[in-house]
Amino acid sequence: MKVYIDVIFFINIFFDFILLLSVSLILRRNVKIYKIILGSIVGGISILFLFLPINKITLFFLKIIIAILMCITAFNYKDIKYTIKNIIFLYLISVLLGGALYLLNIEFSYKNNGLIFYHNGLSINIILIIIVTPIILYFYVKEMKDLKNNYSKYYKVNIYFKSKKNILLNGFLDTGNNLIDPYKKRPIIIVNYNKIRKYVLNEKELLVPYSNINNNSIMRCIKVNKVVINDVEYKNILLGFSINKIRLDGIDCILNNNMEGLC
Repeated sequence: MKVYIDVIFFINIFFDFILLLSVSLILRRNVKIYKIILGSIVGGISILFLFLPINKITLFFLKIIIAILMCITAFNYKDIKYTIKNIIFLYLISVLLGGALYLLNIEFSYKNNGLIFYHNGLSINIILIIIVTPIILYFYVKEMKDLKNNYSKYYKVNIYFKSKKNILLNGFLDTGNNLIDPYKKRPIIIVNYNKIRKYVLNEKELLVPYSNINNNSIMRCIKVNKVVINDVEYKNILLGFSINKIRLDGIDCILNNNMEGLC
């Protein structure tokens, strides 16, 4: 098999560019695109080490040095913690991409030399990899951003009823939930009724009027002794019953945007 150094060099730069761009998007580094290009060119130089008579241990340390230089070139040096975080995410994304390409290799029974796959010579699969790689990392970056944006609003919610019983639920802080008891201005937490039904059989219910975009309605509520979230106690809270299942991943209740300390 013929190996063209210039082709491998530019493919390596392409992959390094995609990796650095993914790190920038996930960590929100907001750097200029030319900085990422310069960083990827620094990374592309590492491909030349494969043609030098050096042992694997030396090659390993050289790659670490190159990764450090890539991150400093692309994202600048601010402090050691900032730089280490960039390097860690660079390697995490590299492992993800390497695993995906390894799976591609197995599925199509290609031979490989590093990230270069071939079958009867260097074939069209290089184009396939170049197309597939941004798609893989796009979905990875999207999911990571969703994790940062959404899962940071997940809380463990311990609800204590007047019956002295308590239940631990998964809660989500929804900025759209501003429901307030119009009589005493108490925040309302919306709870999946099926989760707490056996705890509220003998509780006195309150009927609280509320309005939404479509109409005005009445919500069945109860007053609880307290709600504990992240070791902080909230009293004077109402639980509003939601008969329909809350359609959020693993969520049992919707926290109120007016609960101080959560926003």
